[in-house]
Amino acid sequence: MVRYSEVVARNSDSPVAPRVSIPDIPPHLTAAEPSRSADLLAARLELVGTVDLAYASLEQCVISAAADRIDLTGATILDVDVTEIRAASVSMRDASIRRMRITGGRIGTLDLSGTRISELELRDVRIDYLSLAGAKGTDILIVESTIKALDMPQAQLTRVGFVNCRSDEVDTQGMRAANVDFRGLEADAFMDTNSLRGTTLTTFQIQQLAPTIAAGLGIQIKD
Repeated sequence: MVRYSEVVARNSDSPVAPRVSIPDIPPHLTAAEPSRSADLLAARLELVGTVDLAYASLEQCVISAAADRIDLTGATILDVDVTEIRAASVSMRDASIRRMRITGGRIGTLDLSGTRISELELRDVRIDYLSLAGAKGTDILIVESTIKALDMPQAQLTRVGFVNCRSDEVDTQGMRAANVDFRGLEADAFMDTNSLRGTTLTTFQIQQLAPTIAAGLGIQIKD
């Protein structure tokens, strides 16, 4: 498996790669039941139905899910590993995330609006709608994933990378970016090219964006 850091290292002019590490999970976990404002340490959670973990604290936990809705609004998430999740809706609005990995599965809506993120990895996940609106995120890596709609208005993002990913549309309106690498994201459309400062794209991506960029500058293209 080729690592993202190895890809960007081949070019000294490449953007700085995300610094993502594996969640620190202890060898022994205790099965636990989810509840609002719970304080969970070294727990194994199997989530089903409608789950209320709003304002909970999850540290060194492993999660699997086949759920309708998972509410993690305002939660504190530290060293959490999520595997083969299937959920119609996952809300982590205004949560605090440090070292979280989601591997495999499908999510209808993943709402990270207003979330503070430090080290998040999404790998081999299908997501219909991912919102990072207003989020402050550092070190985010998305690998081998399909995201139909990627929404990032007003987000502040640093060291974000994509590897072999696909999206129908990407909304970057008002985004502030540093070392955000879109080269590994095949997107049909970027909705706001004015907010792509601080990002890296391929020559082909720039060619695709040329009409939109020209329109934003008031340039007519006629042959």
